[in-house]
Amino acid sequence: MKNKILLILFIGLFLSGCTGVGTKGIFGTGVSVAFDPRSVGTQIDDSIMQKNLTTRILLLDKKYLLSIKSKVLDGRIFLTGKVDGPEEKLKLTKLAWETDGARSVRNDVKIKEKFNFQQSAKDILITSQLRAAIIINKNIKATNYQIDTYKKKIYIYGIAFTQDEKKEVIKEAKEILDVKDVIASIILVDDLRIQKD
Repeated sequence: MKNKILLILFIGLFLSGCTGVGTKGIFGTGVSVAFDPRSVGTQIDDSIMQKNLTTRILLLDKKYLLSIKSKVLDGRIFLTGKVDGPEEKLKLTKLAWETDGARSVRNDVKIKEKFNFQQSAKDILITSQLRAAIIINKNIKATNYQIDTYKKKIYIYGIAFTQDEKKEVIKEAKEILDVKDVIASIILVDDLRIQKD
C-alpha cells in the first residue's frame, strides 16, 4: 500500500514539475505535500472538499470566481473575499456547511464598499511583508500558511507544528507596520484528525 502511495506521489511530482514545492502543492491545498503534516488521505479529502465547494460557489454565481476564496484544512472550511450584501454572505456560509465532510466553517467574507486603490495597495504590501517575514524566519514552515489582508486586517490560515511556531507567526504579523488586527486560524498538528506517520 505504501509503495502505491509513493508511486502515485512520484508520478504526481514528475508530471507537475516543480509545482510540488510551491505554495499550492500537488493537490492545491496550499501547502507542499512534503512539508504538510496531514496524511496524504486527509490532503486529498481536503482538496476534493475544496474543489467541490468552489464548483458549487461558481454554480451559485460566476462573479464569485474572483471575489471569493475558500480554503479547507482537515475538514475545516475558511472563506474570504467580498460580496455585495449580507444575504450573499449567509448563502455562502450555508453552502459551506452543506459540503460533505465539513467539520466547521469560518466565514471572513466582507461586504463590499467603494473601491479604494490606496487601501488595496496597502493590503497587498502588508501581505507581501508578512510572507517575506515568515519565509526568512527559520522557526516557521512558511509553505504551511496562506495569508489574506483586508482593510489592514491580516487573516492567516495554516498548520503549525508547535504552539511556539503558531505564536511566532502571529508575532511576525503583529510587528508589521499599520496592521490593525491579526485573525489567525492556525491548526496545530496535534489537533489534526489523522497525522502523517
